[in-house]
Amino acid sequence: MSAVRTAPVVVRTREELAEVLSRGQGPTGVVMTMGALHVGHAQLLRQARLRAATVVATIFVNPLQFGPGEDFERYPRSFDADLQVCAQQQVDVVFAPSPAEMYPFGEPVTTINPGPLAELYEGAARPGHFAGVLTVVNKLLHLTGAEVAFFGEKDFQQLTLIRQLVRDTDMPVEVVGVPTVREPDGLALSSRNVYLSVGQRAQALGISRALLAARDVADPVVEAHRVLAEHGITPDYVVLTDMEMGKPPVSGEGRLLIAAKVGTTRLIDNAPVLVGSN
Repeated sequence: MSAVRTAPVVVRTREELAEVLSRGQGPTGVVMTMGALHVGHAQLLRQARLRAATVVATIFVNPLQFGPGEDFERYPRSFDADLQVCAQQQVDVVFAPSPAEMYPFGEPVTTINPGPLAELYEGAARPGHFAGVLTVVNKLLHLTGAEVAFFGEKDFQQLTLIRQLVRDTDMPVEVVGVPTVREPDGLALSSRNVYLSVGQRAQALGISRALLAARDVADPVVEAHRVLAEHGITPDYVVLTDMEMGKPPVSGEGRLLIAAKVGTTRLIDNAPVLVGSN
């Protein structure tokens, strides 16, 4: 589809989406976003372009995944700029539904239960968040009919739960994790970085520096706490897991995850680590 298209087709309804996809070629790849696209999203779209004949980007700020007092209303929305990013990455279709289109009967009675992992870490800080995420991911996978879906590793717990959803429900979808894109100084790209002041942004570098310092030490958690403290950051959590977010490994490859507030902005980041190497 992309060979003859210079700008993405924008569709707002499921009927329009079905009609335009019926004219496309397979396989279909999807990148699900809430808009406010940055270089990290562009990398996801590039990976999709390499793998799929038809690339769909979804832009939908999903109310189900925001809890009371969170930033749903002020979450950055920049649709025209987002379309430019999609055009630059040769996206074929942008599906940008309204909440009423996604949830025509109001807040859904039936949602996805994401299981015990969703009650830990980000799930503990944001109760119900992952049920909202998996419910909309489930709907968008069905609506787009995608054979392959691309998600960033920065939201590693989310990525792990989406893989669990696809596995446990026998969806014929390949879930591809794409490495975190960072600024030259190491800060992980996030749509919420716009909330940071200049001073807060400098302080936030402590998170990525903690991950870097902990990547090849005997005790990654202790080392990460040390570096965070040097930057005046008190984390919500610093946790070591295996690569599927199970129990921490005694030795070998694991995943270190950090969440912390810098000012009023909650940031998350993670990286692979080698446990017990020193």
